[in-house]
Amino acid sequence: MEQRIDTQKVTPVDAAGADPASVPGLMPPRQALETEEKALSLEKTEPTEPAEELDTEPEPEPAEDVADAPADAPSADPAGPDFTASDRRGSITADATGVRLRLDDQEAEFRWDEIGAVEVGTSRRRLTVTVHTPDSRWYPNDVEAPNKARAQEWADELDKVLDAYFED
Repeated sequence: MEQRIDTQKVTPVDAAGADPASVPGLMPPRQALETEEKALSLEKTEPTEPAEELDTEPEPEPAEDVADAPADAPSADPAGPDFTASDRRGSITADATGVRLRLDDQEAEFRWDEIGAVEVGTSRRRLTVTVHTPDSRWYPNDVEAPNKARAQEWADELDKVLDAYFED
């Protein structure tokens, strides 16, 4: 039995038929990507604004007036208590500006007004700090101490800094 092939009902083949690395639905066909890249490169090479003269001096930034600063914002007092604990992969820092958590190439910084709670815990040689935000999100980080006693010292030092800056 012969089947008649109707050319009008044949759907066009996606790029997956011509390019096995293309997955339909996830990536547009390579031709579309190439034309998009060319369009982007043309936009980058054509200046949209006139270039500034090189011999102009930058305008000095106005000094921030102490009266303009909010009263509840903590001042970045270098003499205030601060805390830093780090290991080979990450660090935990708490100072007048807030809490910073770093792990490898990722970093999260929280100001004191963004923090709902800070949870501190130790287990064996690890200090674990979890920052909770008011929108029910939490961000844990831990650092490894050289010994168990040092992890407990870090926890005590961090408690003192939290007591100084964090409002219950």
